Order: sequence, then C-alpha cells, then structure tokens
Amino acid sequence: MKIIFCKECLYSSTHPLGITFDDTGLCSGCLIHKEKFYLDWSDRWKKLKQIVKLYKSKKNIYDCIVPVSGGQDSYFTLHLVRKLNLNPLVVCYNKYFNTEIGIKNLANLRIKFNCDILFQNVNPDSVKKITRKTLVNFGNMYWPVLAGSTVFPVQISVKYKIPLIIWGAHQGLEQVGMYSHEHNVEMTRRYRKDHDLFGYEAENFLNSFDNVKEEDIFQYFYPEDFQLNRIGTRGIYLGNYVCWDPKSQHEKMIKLYNYKSFSFNRTLDTYDYVDCHNYMNIHDLLKLYKHGYSKVTDHLTREIRFKRIDRNSALRLVKKYEVNKIANIKLFCDWLGINHKSLNFLLDSHKDKKFWKNLNIDQWIFRGLNFIDLKNSSNYLKIKKFNYLKFIINSKEDFKKNYITFGKGVN
Repeated sequence: MKIIFCKECLYSSTHPLGITFDDTGLCSGCLIHKEKFYLDWSDRWKKLKQIVKLYKSKKNIYDCIVPVSGGQDSYFTLHLVRKLNLNPLVVCYNKYFNTEIGIKNLANLRIKFNCDILFQNVNPDSVKKITRKTLVNFGNMYWPVLAGSTVFPVQISVKYKIPLIIWGAHQGLEQVGMYSHEHNVEMTRRYRKDHDLFGYEAENFLNSFDNVKEEDIFQYFYPEDFQLNRIGTRGIYLGNYVCWDPKSQHEKMIKLYNYKSFSFNRTLDTYDYVDCHNYMNIHDLLKLYKHGYSKVTDHLTREIRFKRIDRNSALRLVKKYEVNKIANIKLFCDWLGINHKSLNFLLDSHKDKKFWKNLNIDQWIFRGLNFIDLKNSSNYLKIKKFNYLKFIINSKEDFKKNYITFGKGVN
C-alpha cells in the first residue's frame, strides 16, 4: 500500500482516525484548519451564548458539567465557561497515573475558578485487571482512562439532572478535519466507541474476558438512550465557537492562573498531559509501535498549520524527539504487577511490520512515517536555517516520583 503524505503538514494516509486528500495533495485536516483564519469567530461566540442561555438553571445550583484533568485544555475551558457566566459542576476521572504537577494544577484550578469538583475513583484492582486485558488485546494501556473520562460526565449529567456538558475541542475535527467547525458537531456515543475505545464498549468485556466481571466494569457503562433523552443530555465543543489554539491558550493560562508546565523527553510541547506519568511515555511509545508516528508529530502538525514552523524544520524535530527513551517504565511495571522483560515482549508484539523490521529477538529497525517522509522530501537535506519553537517551562517537579494517589488509589 502506497503511503500518501500531506503536502503541508506531517500527517499521512495511515492516520488512525481516517484522513482524505484533495487533488492538490492537501489533507482534510489542513483544509478544515484553514477555517480558523476566515470564520467570523465573534459571530460564532454569539451563537454559543445563545445556546448556553437555554441552560442557565433556575432550579439547579449548576448550569453545566465541565470535565477536567490536571492538564490539557481544562483551564481554558473553565476560563470560557466563567466568561459565559455559567456555574459549572466540574468532574474529574482519577486516572491513577497522576503526577505531582497534575494534582497541583487541579488544586489551583479549584481555587482560581472557585468551583465544586466531583472525582470518580474506580477500584484500582479492577482498573489494573482491565488495563492488562486492553494492553494485550489492543496494545493500549489507556482504555480505562479514555473510557472513564468520557463516560463519567455523562453519568453525572443523568444523576444530577444537568443536561449540558461542555468539552474543549473535538479531536477528530482538530487533527484530521473529520467535521467542519460549521457542522457544530456534538458529543456522541458512536464517536466515543469507534475512536476513543477502539470499537470496544465496557459491556463487551463481559463476553470476551473470563476474569473481568460486571463489578469490575460497571462504572464504565454508558447511560441508556432513554435516560439521556429524559434529561436532554447534550455535549457541546467550545472549539466549534472559539478559534482553538492550544499553544497560545496555555500561555494565556500560565499568565492568568499560573498553570504549571513541564519539559518532556519525547516532545517539545510542555503543556499537554503534564498530569500523567504515562501518556507521553509508554502510551506514546505504543502509538509509535502501532502507527509509525508519535505525539510529537501531532504537536508539530498543529504548529505547521498555525504557521509557527515550516514543514522541513518540523521533520527534523520529529526525528530528534520520537525515538527518545521513555521514562517511568518501572513505576508502571510495579503498578501493574509485571516485570520489565515481560512488558517489553508484550509491547513488541504490537509493532506494525510496515514500520518495524525484526532482526532478532531483541533487535528491531524502525522505518516509521518520519523516515519515509524524509526519504521523499527533496528539500530536507538542503535546509540550512531551521525554525525553533519556544514553550514555557515553569515547573521542575520530579517525574520519577511515585504516582500521586488519592481516593481509592491506595490499596
């Protein structure tokens, strides 16, 4: 199969979310991103205000639900929600891989935005049991985090009768242009199942894995349609109504609210996923094994589209970062109850042979998407000047410390 690369960004035809190309070689993600430069965002903000006005509650203490973590777009989402004059009930799924920075960001968020937070703590023994299964079968150790963080807000909507859930940006729109901003796409169970959960709902575990019982998995069950219809549950994405730019947004949040950032080994972005020991480590390595590219490609594709770096400079940075060593592998092995050698064997089993050549039992050659792209790029070797990007680092926490646990996190 011939791999096609976008002429402007770093994405290829193998993107797991699905991507298309026009006759000029421009990918659907770049085409939709160009909307950010010509849409009337002041008009779209007015439309957002009209939507949320319908949910300003006279009976309930809270007007909406806002899912958060100690990283990503949580601060900016709450910043906009407060700007809309809404009183949110903030919800957070405990991923159990918490960093000290993430916990500090969460505590600071609660103080700065003066909001109530509900946490969901699933039994850690059940989480470990599920993680073992998804790691073996899907090559993913993050299924419980993705499932929990996307279902907990919906469960709270039904339980507390709060119809409106406000999310940040839609991943499919931002990365591959799955929708236009003008489609005003909203939260759906279908997208969650197909893309977040690899087509595997919580209920499927009961039929597929003998040692996963209903008491292990029930907290990941999505509410029934009749429950959602009775409450009128609706999830909207702020990225449809605001010109979403994670880098500039995070820098604004650092200035206004002292959001904490961190320098990672495998990407130049210091703002995303600072709350998790594993997302930019084992999780990112598995992405490289299965798809031939890692998170630094996502970050640099975004920066190319915002015209903050040229494509050839971005290719050089991907080459620099994507093969860097991962950190905290011992923490994960100890948490899951697996030895390092067994984990490596398991991770190797998910390497896609399109990108990895096995020379012997412990030796592999990587020929990922960046290698193929560099090979096809005639201008790469001619470059003499190359762009750098600056990211703020305002924290020096030690990521080698143990996972910061709370709630049911301690056995």
